Amino acid sequence: MDGSNDRMDTTESSEKDRLSVLVQESSPDGLAALLLNPALDERHVRLLLRRVELPTQTVEMIAGNRKWLRSEAVRLALVVHPHAPRRLALTLLRQLLALDLVRVSMNITAPPEIRCIAEELVIERVRQLPLGEKLTLARRGPARVAGALLADGHQDVISVVLQNPFLTEAQVVRVLWRASVAPPVVVAIAEHSKWSVRYAVRLALVRNVHTPVAIALRILPNLLLTDLRELVRNGSIPGHLREAVRKELARRSGVGAGRKPSK
Repeated sequence: MDGSNDRMDTTESSEKDRLSVLVQESSPDGLAALLLNPALDERHVRLLLRRVELPTQTVEMIAGNRKWLRSEAVRLALVVHPHAPRRLALTLLRQLLALDLVRVSMNITAPPEIRCIAEELVIERVRQLPLGEKLTLARRGPARVAGALLADGHQDVISVVLQNPFLTEAQVVRVLWRASVAPPVVVAIAEHSKWSVRYAVRLALVRNVHTPVAIALRILPNLLLTDLRELVRNGSIPGHLREAVRKELARRSGVGAGRKPSK
């Protein structure tokens, strides 16, 4: 009996190995029959979806099988496939987990529209994500996702996301421009060795009401005269700094307005 079971296991294994070859080599005409093979499993389907030349009809056949759609990996592979119909990709996109949505947004083979929507969905979910997922995205998430995590202001995430290699100066400045930004976020940016020396970030820090006064006062001598005048003219600085800016303007009244002070 044991020998019989071994032969059955060997036969089943051989069939699966044969299918692994077929899903990668079969012509488009033979794929429909292949998808009906009862020995086909999730691994075979994922291998098949790696073929970028798959016709739309085959992609739709896979998506039409509820057995395969129960797999997150298969849903992800369908969404990023270049021949997935738009309506199908959009439907499945909303069923993906946040980390897989990020994978879609960074997958260059996925249609640009799908990548953009995937990123928007992650940003919408940021507040509801478990801390573990927030930390994972904070380390390696794309720029806009990193910016959303920074704006979210979770205490355990702030220092991590500020080290994200994809975080951009533009995203940091957008966060500082938000009226709702949490004070700990502003302080962390103001004290960060990378971001606190960027001119646009310094200017945004002076405008933010949560920037510690001592830090804002240290920044003023490094701002352009044109920017100092604009701060006073449009009233875009906290009231407690307005007099300090006027004094800085008076002190430097002899400095050329077009010259950028040294850092």
